[in-house]
Amino acid sequence: MPKHVAVLMGGWSAEREVSLNSGKACAAGLEKRGYKVTPVDVGRDIADVLAKLKPDVAFNALHGPFGEDGKMQGVLELLQIPYTHSGVMASALAMNKDIARTVMAAAGVPVAEGKVVNRQQAAKSHPLTPPYVLKPVEEGSSVGILIVKEDQEYPPQELTRPDWPHGDLLLAEKYIAGRELTCAVVGGKPTGVIDIVAAEGWYDYHAKYAQGGSKHILPAEVSPSVYQFVQSSTLKAHQALGCRGVSRADFRYDDRPGGTGEIVCLEVNTQPGMTVTSLVPELAAHAGFAFDELVQWMVEDASLNR
Repeated sequence: MPKHVAVLMGGWSAEREVSLNSGKACAAGLEKRGYKVTPVDVGRDIADVLAKLKPDVAFNALHGPFGEDGKMQGVLELLQIPYTHSGVMASALAMNKDIARTVMAAAGVPVAEGKVVNRQQAAKSHPLTPPYVLKPVEEGSSVGILIVKEDQEYPPQELTRPDWPHGDLLLAEKYIAGRELTCAVVGGKPTGVIDIVAAEGWYDYHAKYAQGGSKHILPAEVSPSVYQFVQSSTLKAHQALGCRGVSRADFRYDDRPGGTGEIVCLEVNTQPGMTVTSLVPELAAHAGFAFDELVQWMVEDASLNR
């Protein structure tokens, strides 16, 4: 009997569409490897759905709040269904950008200067000297991020919108100019490093998920010392947060002429995208793993108490 895998996707976060694309790709890859696959578009009744379905494994392809922040992991622990990616604690830690920064910094992973601010306060006066970045504390995929430029006299006034959907707590972080680098951990080992070049502007939601939105240079054309530093910092961050399975860390590297040369970790993604334009499948392919081999490894790595 082939192992029965429920691929959890969709949900109701701002990253729903990305999750659906990730889930469909993963389901197809698992079917190719001979698993019995049931795609599940996750709703508030997910505990009842899974209790009736009784899968052997849950492949968690959800992104954002509820799916990636420890809550879904807690449901799976209660139902005693082994699952992929990180467990309850690591998922909750990594999703909270402020607490994750504290944990990573304590482990020796460099982070940018920053602090948590209330949305209304951030709209009244600059929380940091521009340029800086404002990020919702618990969103992913660059959702809700605002970049405040050096010559910007006033904070972004969209923060005062009555329908602002990203919560009242924001992380204000010093803007680090330069390159966007990313590296993953698969099975306890760091992958190669990608240099991400957005087609326009910065590496926002569109650049991440639209075809042609960005160019990926793999391996990144940086010095061996920078390459190895990003790899070792990725592994340190993964271990400090208690991540399991696959994770991905994003960095900024100021290599401009006359720049600071600093490298900072922006965040760790415990459930990175698995779409056709996503970074982890590309990093795995560079290491010799086909997409369907990667998702098979993730299913076989699944467990409880992660």
